[in-house]
Amino acid sequence: MIYKIRVVLDCEEDVIRDIEIDGSSSFENLHNAIFEFFNFETKEIASFYFSDDKWSQGQEISLESFEKDQLLMKDAKLSSIINNFQKKFLYVFDFLELWTFFIEVVEIDHKSTDLSYNKLIFSYGELPKFAPKKNFIAEKTQDNNDSELNDFY
Repeated sequence: MIYKIRVVLDCEEDVIRDIEIDGSSSFENLHNAIFEFFNFETKEIASFYFSDDKWSQGQEISLESFEKDQLLMKDAKLSSIINNFQKKFLYVFDFLELWTFFIEVVEIDHKSTDLSYNKLIFSYGELPKFAPKKNFIAEKTQDNNDSELNDFY
């Protein structure tokens, strides 16, 4: 089984890579492909996160183990996690710079099994010299409105 995966950098300009990868590959293989096809120069810590249609951050798939029972990239096979309901992931590379990518499985070829390497099939845009700046904004919910915060302080 071959996955066609679209990787999009979270920035103003379009920076896109489409990758074909064997379903028996691990998330660590996908991490290495992203590193290679975006031409990053230094190896850094990274993580994938399960996501949904709203790109909410879910469970982490980590490159390194920092906690007991943590899901690791080297142990997580693409074919064991990707399915009809789980096709979107967030990917964060370099936790100091926070290069953030949207990952989406756009096609699954169930018939083909002849790909034994990662293949770049589409490339658009250049990686900026510096990671795009992030604005962290908390979602306003009924439980965290401003008057309750003011009452707390």
